[in-house]
Amino acid sequence: MKHTGWRKPTPGLGAAEQLAQAGEQKSIPKNDAFVAVKRVGAHIGLKASDLMLLDTLGAFTQPQDWEARRRPIVWASNAYLMEQTGFSLSALKRHARRLAEAGVIAFKDSPNGKRWGRRNPDGHIVEAYGFDLSPMAARVEEFTELYGHIQIERALCQRLKRQITVARRMIRARIEAALQSALRGAWVRYLEIFDGLLSRLPRANAVSETLEQVLRWFQELQERVERAYLKAVRADDPVEYPISNEGQVTKKTQKLDPKEVITEPHILITNQLNPVISNRSETEQAAGVAPERPTVVPVERPEPEGEGAEVLKSARGVAVDVRTVMQACPEFAFWARNMGGYLRDWGDLYRIAGDLKKIIGISDHAWLAAQEVMGKQMAAAAMALVFDKHAKGEVASAGGYLRGMTEKARAGELHLERSFYGRLSGQAA
Repeated sequence: MKHTGWRKPTPGLGAAEQLAQAGEQKSIPKNDAFVAVKRVGAHIGLKASDLMLLDTLGAFTQPQDWEARRRPIVWASNAYLMEQTGFSLSALKRHARRLAEAGVIAFKDSPNGKRWGRRNPDGHIVEAYGFDLSPMAARVEEFTELYGHIQIERALCQRLKRQITVARRMIRARIEAALQSALRGAWVRYLEIFDGLLSRLPRANAVSETLEQVLRWFQELQERVERAYLKAVRADDPVEYPISNEGQVTKKTQKLDPKEVITEPHILITNQLNPVISNRSETEQAAGVAPERPTVVPVERPEPEGEGAEVLKSARGVAVDVRTVMQACPEFAFWARNMGGYLRDWGDLYRIAGDLKKIIGISDHAWLAAQEVMGKQMAAAAMALVFDKHAKGEVASAGGYLRGMTEKARAGELHLERSFYGRLSGQAA
C-alpha cells in the first residue's frame, strides 16, 4: 500500500478514521461485528467481492484484538491477499478503497507506507500498520438497527407484491369471464390498460413506495373492471341478478350436485361456544352473507364414517357458521361477494372457495387433498382462512399453508374455530 501522502484524502476516509477511534473504545465479539456488516452490506453499497476481502482480512484477527482499547489491525502483504482472494493488485486496491469509503475499515499507514506489526507473548498487538477493522466494532449497533428497518421494508414489499398478484389475477379473471360470456363493455380496452400496467411492474429491488403506487394503479383498474362487470351483468340479466341496497349483484343460490351436499345434522351442544352472529344487517352485508336463514353447522364432524374418520373422530364440540367465517375473513368475504354475491350456506361457501383457490395459487391437488381429509365444509372454511391470510401478507405460500393445515387435520391437531374466533377478537381489539 502506498504512502499516506499518495492516497487522495476524502470525506469517507476521514469518517472511517473517526469510526476507528470510536471502535477502539468498544469490546465487540468478532463474529457479531462481521454478522452485522454482512446483513447490511448490499444496503451500504458493498459488493460480494468486497465482503470476500473483508472475510480474508478478518481471518488474520484474533479474539483479543476486538477488546476495548485495542484495534484489530491486519498487516498482510498485497501478494498474500492477492493469492487468497484471486484479485489483481488493482482489484485488491479498489475493493479495499470501497470498504474504507463505506466506513467498514480504515487505513493506518506507517511513515514509510509499508504494512507491518508485532504481538507480545500474550498475543496482543503492540504496534501495527495496515488495514484497521475497528470501524466495524463502532457500527454494530447502527448496523443492527438498520437491519431491523431493512427487514420491515422487505416484509412490506413482499406483502405489497402478493397484493399486486391477487389484484392482477382478479382483473384478468374478470376480463376473461366477461369476454367468454360476451358481456357488453370495453373489455378489450381494459385488457390493453392491464397489459400496460404489467409492463410497468418493477423487475427487482423495488422500494415499498414504488410498489404502493403500482398497487394503487391495479386497484383502480380493478374497481373500474368490477363496476363495468356488474353493470354488464345487470344489463344482461336484470331479473336473475337483483341488486342489493349496496349496489352489488346478488346471485341466486346455486344448487350443487346432491352427491356433494353435506347432509350431516346441524347440532349444537349446550356446553359449546356460541357461534358469533351479528344482529346488525350492515355488518352482515359487509361480510357478504345473506341476512336470512343463518345455518349453523359443526366445523369438525362428530362421528364421520369412511376415509378420514380417524382424523375427525375426536370432535371438540365447537361450531362456527358461515357468517362467522365471513366476518373473521374480510378479505375473502370481499372477493367472494364480488364473484358470487351473498353466500347463504356452506354450499355457496364451498363453491366460491373452489373458484378463488387459483387466484392465490392453490392447486387442484392441494384442494382435493384438503377435502378428502377435512370434508368439504371444513376445507371451504380452511380455504377462506388461507385466502384471508395470503391477501393480508401473513402467508407467503398459500398452497403450502393449506397443505400444512391438511397434515394437521390428518393428525387431529387442526382447530379452525380458534383461528376464526381469534381473528374476530383481534378485529374487536
